[in-house]
Amino acid sequence: MIFKDKTRNIILLVITVILLVPLIAMIFTDEVKWSIFDFLVVALLLISVGFLFDFTVRKIKHRTYKIAACIAIILLLLIIWAELAVGIFGSPFAGN
Repeated sequence: MIFKDKTRNIILLVITVILLVPLIAMIFTDEVKWSIFDFLVVALLLISVGFLFDFTVRKIKHRTYKIAACIAIILLLLIIWAELAVGIFGSPFAGN
């Protein structure tokens, strides 16, 4: 076990399974072409979001604020993911 806390180990396990999907897809099709850098960026993004969820659930006591914070984290993840994928805002962050 990497962490003593079971929740953090589960987060890392889920992220590993998510990252296995494009890795396996690369074996069977030429449609998916990820580099090591792509895997590192997505891993960093998912680990950050996973641990941020864990922190939010542990530290925020009020249920409404906890739900609002989790929704904000999900929206931020989706915006960053979309920007990295297709550059919807045309920022230098996406390579445009």
